[in-house]
Formats: sequence, C-alpha cells, structure tokens
Amino acid sequence: MISLIPARDRELTVQNGGIKPMGYLLALNEYLNDFYNTSIFDQALASKKRWKLHVHNHCLIKAEITQNLRYDLGIKIDGEEEKVLPKVSIKLVYPDEQSDTVTPLLKKGNNVEKLTLEPIMAPKDRYHIKNKTLFPLMKERRVVFFTLLEGEIIRGLIVGFSRYEITIDLKGAIPITILRHSIYDLRDKKGRCFLKSFQQNHRDWEKSDLFVSSPP
Repeated sequence: MISLIPARDRELTVQNGGIKPMGYLLALNEYLNDFYNTSIFDQALASKKRWKLHVHNHCLIKAEITQNLRYDLGIKIDGEEEKVLPKVSIKLVYPDEQSDTVTPLLKKGNNVEKLTLEPIMAPKDRYHIKNKTLFPLMKERRVVFFTLLEGEIIRGLIVGFSRYEITIDLKGAIPITILRHSIYDLRDKKGRCFLKSFQQNHRDWEKSDLFVSSPP
C-alpha cells in the first residue's frame, strides 16, 4: 500500500537495513503550512501602535514598528529618530497597552539570571524546541514554563508558533510573543524538559493522542 502521509510528517527509523515509517502527528503539517512563516512583527507593523520590546541587558523599549527586515527591526521611539534594532537582541514582545497586566506576571529565575548569558548568535548553539514538541503542548493546552536567557520565567499556554516565535497566553488570556532564539528552557508543571536536546531521545510527542502510528 502506498502511504499518503507527507514524508516530513513521518517518524523514520532504520530497521533491518531499511527505513520504516513509525508515525506522525495529526494536522501538524497543515498547521505549519498555514502559520510557520507568519511573524508578530508583521502584525505590529500593520497596527501602527506602540509595542513593548524586552531587549537583552534587561532593557525595555516602547516603540512603533516601522520596518520588519530579515534580521533587524525598524523602530520609532517617541521624540527620537528612527532606529534599527537587531532581532537577535529581542526576547519578547507585546502591545504596550498590555504592559500593566503583563509586568506582574513575568517572574525571574535568579539562577539563570546570574549566568549573565548573551544573545546566542549561531543558530546551532541555541536551545532549540522541536515543532513536533510544541504542537501537542499547544493542542492539549498544557501549562508550561519558559525560561529566557536572562532569567525571565513565563508561565502560560502555548497558543501559536512559527519559525522564529512562540505566542503564549498568560493568566487572563493575555497574549505575549517569545522569540525562539531567546529561550533557555521549557518545562511543564512536573519539571519535564521539552528542549530538543532532551526530547531527541525521550520523544514525548509519541505519547500524545495526536500521534498516529503507522501500521507494521
């Protein structure tokens, strides 16, 4: 029988000298087709409103987004000339009008903050999370805890993700967007790690009800 499962959705393993399809996550491929290339910065650019940017060195910037470039962001701070900000320096973003609600919900992890980590320039050196890990966590609405490179701890529900971003609903369904390059760790209430380095072997996505096993 010919499999109609898209090749990139299949889990493959070498067995008896050949490649055997092991299974896939239902609807993951469709989700990636629809949302993987979207960006919060396009939304911010179109809004013409002020946004709050959390930038490395614990800097907070209120600005209108004027350009969404490949690696940089054009921003306009009230009373100043337009500037260009490297995206790799940005940790998280949300509309400035949400600041009073968001601020008390952002916690700090002192142990990570003491590491004084800088932005990680080389993608291969970052703390990656696989899409097949994010998708079940999002669909199952599991409470998770993101830790960022400067120690911020963000508790909430994953409500969307793309190639470079993950959107989280905080308490009260307040959305904020994390830049994937700024992540240090991701865990659930039980302390289970969901970084690629851990999940590469433990493969929790295969335990999800969304995982469809291929017939032997």
